[in-house]
Amino acid sequence: MDKIIAIMQPTYLPWIGYFNMIDKVDEFVFLDDVQLVKRSWGVRNRVKSSNGELLLTVPIKKTKSRAETLYSNAIINYEEQWVKKHLNTLKFSYTKAKYFNEIFVFIREILERNTNIIGKLNIEIIKEISSKIGIKTKFFISSELTNIEGIKDERLVSICKNRKATHYLSAIGSAAYIEYESSGGAFSKKNVQLNYYNYKHPVYEQLYGDFISNMSIVDLLFNYGFSNSLELISKGY
Repeated sequence: MDKIIAIMQPTYLPWIGYFNMIDKVDEFVFLDDVQLVKRSWGVRNRVKSSNGELLLTVPIKKTKSRAETLYSNAIINYEEQWVKKHLNTLKFSYTKAKYFNEIFVFIREILERNTNIIGKLNIEIIKEISSKIGIKTKFFISSELTNIEGIKDERLVSICKNRKATHYLSAIGSAAYIEYESSGGAFSKKNVQLNYYNYKHPVYEQLYGDFISNMSIVDLLFNYGFSNSLELISKGY
């Protein structure tokens, strides 16, 4: 029986394409035991305001070398009062949105838990949003899997084998390193079918003028609510 999985780093308040990928697979693995790159989507994302795009960034404490700072051990710096800043930005940006109250209370509750590790925080957010909008995919965390070996595409294949996956759905942006040495990379050698995912962003109603794509999913949620968002997300292809 076919089993399709995807493996992605747990990003902060991801864009809607991230959730569409989750919805398209049987299992989704959070790749949390890899390096957290400074200024990556692992610690920030964009929202739309009356002043245009605004960036929400989660500060990380400098407790390890850059190479040793992983999603699974990067400590969030709460001394910078970033939760209050993010919530104030969301109020400023979306207080006029139809579903502001519903979504704001949900996000505030998660952020005010003061989760100390960025990977854990991001995973909590993604899993709880997925549940709220109706995604049924099963989730796993790479750092909790056993006997995972290799680096880059070989590591991805090892995770696929661990989960007994027959098909791997990869973000199109990963093609360069997966197929750097050969077509299909390590997947072609291990009998795992490699397919690429290239999401075409749908247009939806936003506040403040012309549509801007690739915002954090919270932009969609504030405008459409939990119950209507998955239908809109699925219109992308």
